[in-house]
Amino acid sequence: MSGEDFESLEKVLETCVPEAELREVRRLLFGKQLKKLNLPQSALDAAEEQDFDLKGYVFEASPEQLRPPRTVRVGLIQNKIVLPTDAPVLEQITALHKRVGEMVEVAAICGVNIVCFQEAWTMPFAFCTREREPWTEFAESAEDGLTTRFCIQLAKKYNMVVVSPILERDEIHGGTLWNTAVVVSNNGNVLGKSRKNHIPRVGDFNESTYYMEGNTSHPVFQTQFGKIAVNICYGRHHPLNWLMYSIHGAEIIFNPSATVGLLSEPIWPIEARNAAIANHCFTCAINRVGTEYFKNEFTSGDGKKAHHDFGHFYGSSYVAAPDGSRSPGLSRTRDGLLVTEMDLNLNRQVADKWNFKMTGRYEMYAEELKKAIHAKSP
Repeated sequence: MSGEDFESLEKVLETCVPEAELREVRRLLFGKQLKKLNLPQSALDAAEEQDFDLKGYVFEASPEQLRPPRTVRVGLIQNKIVLPTDAPVLEQITALHKRVGEMVEVAAICGVNIVCFQEAWTMPFAFCTREREPWTEFAESAEDGLTTRFCIQLAKKYNMVVVSPILERDEIHGGTLWNTAVVVSNNGNVLGKSRKNHIPRVGDFNESTYYMEGNTSHPVFQTQFGKIAVNICYGRHHPLNWLMYSIHGAEIIFNPSATVGLLSEPIWPIEARNAAIANHCFTCAINRVGTEYFKNEFTSGDGKKAHHDFGHFYGSSYVAAPDGSRSPGLSRTRDGLLVTEMDLNLNRQVADKWNFKMTGRYEMYAEELKKAIHAKSP
């Protein structure tokens, strides 16, 4: 079975592990058993008709005496590109707007309050090719570009916060390109943007040929439904990156990504879950899905012959909670919408139990990091 045919770990477990042992296997792999979310039949029917995976789970917190539950529903969308990579740029963008817009409509039926898309969701993941054209033409203004205007419409229509990761063109500063997540409030206001802090340099795959490290630091956005942050793709490999969003108060940290099986899949189920545990917050890992083919061959600095694709994007989007539990992932091969209902009170409840932040010696680390950095400086 090839990587592109392998549906999901969960499917294999359900097929191969006897029912008597399956509950314990799930407990060890995913933490405590989550309740399935009772999704409307109309949403299930729409997902089947539109051919995407739809799953829903509930993260519960203990009842408290002084605080009511702080329940929020979050939607993660993973998807393949719709048109071939050599189709006209505007047609590709328009087709992706249509596809994702249909999935957001289903998210609204499911009662989603905050939805997040995958990294650079309006384009193929062309950064692997090292070509500038036509890929830089997909770059847009974060404030009033075509995609942000589209997301403003979605936010207003469905009373939903929209997190939209795009390739940004910053015309105010010389047309500089950034890998950026735009956050639109549920009333349609652009709350701000978060630029990708860390850029991969793996072999000859170097995204800094398109954009540089972000300069927005670690912004946290206050929404009607909680405080959120966006840790884009490669930033998930940097524990301090997660930490700083958490230090600034994030209750939910989204990690929109685009990563392929041979590169990162064994660590994918671990990193966002570890971050949720270490930082007493919810984390949401989103990965695109499918294999994208390009007209011109390129190499990946791995000694292999030139090829036309970067590899299989394995989807498997999931949500992790501060108590170490996590949802099963979406499909490795299909578009998907994961809906999770979470009680944000769980963040403080787990923090009061484990005290990772309270016992963190941040002032000590800061001083030692400062010394180490200066010691290595020329």
